[in-house]
Order: sequence, then C-alpha cells, then structure tokens
Amino acid sequence: MEIKGVDEKHRRQLWWQLPFLLFLIVGTVFIVRQQRSVPYQHNEGMVFGTFYNITYQHDENLKDEIEAVLKEVDDEFSMFNEHSTVSRINRGEEPKLSQMFQEVYQQTVKVNKDTEGAFDITVAPLVNAWGFGFKKEKMPSAAQVDSLRRIIGMHRITFDEARSVIHKSDARVMLDFSAIAKGYGSDCIARLFRRHKIGNFMVEIGGEVVTQGISPMRLPWRIGVTKPSEDSLPTKQELQTILNVTDRAMATSGNYRNFYYQGGRRYAHTIDPKSGYPVQHTLLSATVLAPTCSLADAYATSFMVMGIERAKEVLEEHSELMAYLIYDDMQGQLAVWYSPSLKDKINE
Repeated sequence: MEIKGVDEKHRRQLWWQLPFLLFLIVGTVFIVRQQRSVPYQHNEGMVFGTFYNITYQHDENLKDEIEAVLKEVDDEFSMFNEHSTVSRINRGEEPKLSQMFQEVYQQTVKVNKDTEGAFDITVAPLVNAWGFGFKKEKMPSAAQVDSLRRIIGMHRITFDEARSVIHKSDARVMLDFSAIAKGYGSDCIARLFRRHKIGNFMVEIGGEVVTQGISPMRLPWRIGVTKPSEDSLPTKQELQTILNVTDRAMATSGNYRNFYYQGGRRYAHTIDPKSGYPVQHTLLSATVLAPTCSLADAYATSFMVMGIERAKEVLEEHSELMAYLIYDDMQGQLAVWYSPSLKDKINE
C-alpha cells in the first residue's frame, strides 16, 4: 500500500507538470518560427580605405546607423581623414580626447606591454620610410633608420588625464591606429546590434570579423583563412582552412601580399619597431580569435612582428586568445600551428 501511495503521488506531480511542459514546447516553437520569419539584412560599403560586409537578422535595414557609427570611428582614427583626431595629433595639435579614443589608446598600451613592444602605434614613420604607408619613399639608409628609431616607442607619448590629451615628446612622432581601428570598428557595430537586441550577425571590415548566433543557413558562422601566396594582388583566394567562429572575434595579419623586391631581396610590410627593419622570419600569416576584434587585430599584427616562437609564448600567457599560424618550414613548404583549444573549430 505504501508503494501504491507513492505511485499515485508521482502521477499527480506529473499531471501538474504536463501543462508547464506543453507551454514550454509551444513557446519554443513560436520563438523558432518567429526567428525564421525575421529576414537577414546585408549591407556593404567602404570605410578606413577598405570594404565592409555586414549581415544581421532584423526587421529593419540599419545601414544609416551602421555608417554613422563607422564615421565616428573614422573621425577618430583614420590617417587618411585630415580632420580625424589622430591626424590632428600628428600635426602637433592636442585635441581633447573622446571616450572612444581613450578606450582604444588604453588597449594599445596593454598590447604593447604584453608583446614587449612588438605592437607599437608610433611605428608610422618607419612604415612610411620603407614605402608601405600612404607616403611612398625610397628605401631608407641605415643612418635614416637609426634616426627614425629615436622617435619610435610608446614611451614617446604620454596621456595627460587631467586635460584628456596626448602629449608627444617630439613633434615628429606619429600615431598609427591602422592595426587596431578596423577591429575596433567591427566591435562598435557589434555593440550597435546588441543594443538593438539582434542575436544573429556577422560584421567584417577589411577581414576583421565579429560574429554572434547563427548564419542565414541556420548554421554557425564559418570564416575562411586565406592560404598565403606570393601574389601581391588579391587575385588568388584559395583557402587554407575554414573556422567555425561563433560569438567570437577574429582577425588575420599577413606578409604574403603587401611586399616588394629590391636588389633581389624580399621586404615584407611588417616593420619591427625595435630594429627599425622589415621582419625576416618564417611566419606568413597570423589569425587570432579573441573576445573583441580590436584585441584580435592588435595581437595578429604583434605576432607577425614577433614570429611564431615568441607568439606561442604570448599565447601561453593569454588563455582568452586562440591563434592559427601559417609559416614556412625548413623545406620551404607551408606548415601550420594552432592553439590546442582551436582544434574543434577547424573545418578542413
């Protein structure tokens, strides 16, 4: 009789739970159907001297809001915009810095410290001297490189918190945020979407990507990593691999397209801020996954300066980062190293 009583009590509990379970199932079906009925929007255009492609699930097209946000970022960090904050600083002015500028500047200080100076926003004069910036020049002499190194280094600039301005120790110091601005722009669009409660989106600016949720195919977002090739024009787009990138940010930096030959020697566009010369190591491409695209962008650039062994050392200290590194092996063949935590995201 005791067992029978227990069974009857159990049945009564189940009968009370059935309406709740039914409500839960019906609610889930309704939400799924509603999500399927909401269209995906697609916007594209140009910003920061490159292209952007943005896909998101929303009832309305938000292109005007997207471009307003991108203009705000451009007005702070573009070296091609003579009215931008960074252009004004490079001309010797000391404009009051916005919260946006301060946020990105603090990130550059952090990555500079983490990479022991491999990431440096003052490297612009050297980049231009080697002919990779917006100002084409002849190849510099050793004396010119030594002279320019005297104005390179994050210690050449200080942030005055009381006045909210950046002060340069030498008028010739130039700031260049190109290795973090595209990633930060992608982060800003992702923030815009989250304010609109948009759960599914992919933001890509010049190869710097932020994703959330699922794609229009109802699958995780899949982003390709280009195979390095010595084609200085982007005509070859063979993929090395495809990564499942969901609720993460991703950025890639590489030396395999932006380079030139002089006197039979190959010069990559990545300049080592410490030596003053283009890097001469085997790392060809660094793809980094991080919580934010600005950090992914900055660390990808840093790894191209540091080379594969030093990049691994930084990755060991930062569990929030994952990397996919492509390099030349001892036989001159392409080889790959990636973070162990990235293994389940690789779709080869």
